[in-house]
Amino acid sequence: MDHEHYSKERSASLDLLLRFQRLLVSKLYPGDCVGQVPNAYSPDLLGVGSLLKKYTALLCTHIGDILPVATSIASTSHRHFAEVSRVVDGDLTGILLPELVVSVVLLLSKNAGLMQEAGAIPLLAGLLEHLDRFNHLAPGKERDDNEDLAWPGIMGSFFTGQSCRNNEEVTLIRKADLENHNKDGGFWTVIDGKVYDIKDFQTQSLTGNSIL
Repeated sequence: MDHEHYSKERSASLDLLLRFQRLLVSKLYPGDCVGQVPNAYSPDLLGVGSLLKKYTALLCTHIGDILPVATSIASTSHRHFAEVSRVVDGDLTGILLPELVVSVVLLLSKNAGLMQEAGAIPLLAGLLEHLDRFNHLAPGKERDDNEDLAWPGIMGSFFTGQSCRNNEEVTLIRKADLENHNKDGGFWTVIDGKVYDIKDFQTQSLTGNSIL
């Protein structure tokens, strides 16, 4: 999936870490070990599991250092959040961690005994609080109704490349702005938290204004 595109953006060391991570997962994925009873895993398999735990510990230590700093900067403004999200997305946190979590869940469903023996899951659980604090800063999240930005009328998404490109601000439209615009003859509507101007479509619609 767009391997060449992403490889050009990643550093050589990060690409090497990703390949190493995938190699560990592939070695632990059930193959010849299918049907083995618990506590009867081969020394090689247990060794790979131990290596996965060590790798996960180092990765979680790095991410545990990065996320509090990222959260502190991102809390300054929505623009800071968008920029920090872009940086984090290209760091170990955005490239290695998501795939590692999915891989661990897959391995857990295939061979729970081996994954419990490896002990990597509790290490990942230690990141939940850091991730939760960062994600709570995301624009568009449910907030108090009295806040100006509580209403989810957000143009575009903070998590797409278009929203962060060229350091452009994301346009936020308050509910009152939409109502005033429509009172003046405009025709804005909200679908899934995004504001659309459908005035041109109004004259072409065969269903009438009531449905629109």
